[in-house]
Amino acid sequence: MLRAPIPFSAFATLLAGLLVTLAVASMSLGPAHAGSYKVPRTHGPTTKTQMQISTGEKPGTIIISNQARTLDVVIDRKTVARYKIGIGREGFTWTGTVKIGRKAEWPSWTPPTEMRAREPGLPKTVAPGPHNPLGARALYLFKNGRDTLYRIHGTNDAGSVGGFVTAGCFRLTNADVLELFASTPTGTKVIVRN
Repeated sequence: MLRAPIPFSAFATLLAGLLVTLAVASMSLGPAHAGSYKVPRTHGPTTKTQMQISTGEKPGTIIISNQARTLDVVIDRKTVARYKIGIGREGFTWTGTVKIGRKAEWPSWTPPTEMRAREPGLPKTVAPGPHNPLGARALYLFKNGRDTLYRIHGTNDAGSVGGFVTAGCFRLTNADVLELFASTPTGTKVIVRN
């Protein structure tokens, strides 16, 4: 069976697209990470379990424990859905009550000025995708109507969940943050405890 040859222009377009994709992927992390990162093939494991805990909070409220490295979503008077999370490194944990002020699917990431001062090699912005540290979804934490610059977000590095790994944000597997994102409206109360 004979096939018609592929026109050179179609082949060139396909090849150019592939080369651009590879170049963008390698630039996303910078030279320090070249070759050290593999694009995930799944959203990672789900860590959700149901626990019998009386919180005194309304259903839907999120309670984060820095000490236990868990995020609980109140289901009813005596039950929570518990997720394993990564929290702030030493010196970057915090406590308080905030609200979900905004939500984003496949968010871009712009490191705050203070973070870039501490880590000068950070890019100004990271586009959405497999190299973005916010993962598949982000819930933006606000206090008194202002962005705190802290997030509840996913990660493309599921092995980092459960550790002391962030600059104050709360990190879930992408599988977990996809579920949390879908069930958590803007305005949800978030309590962060030691």
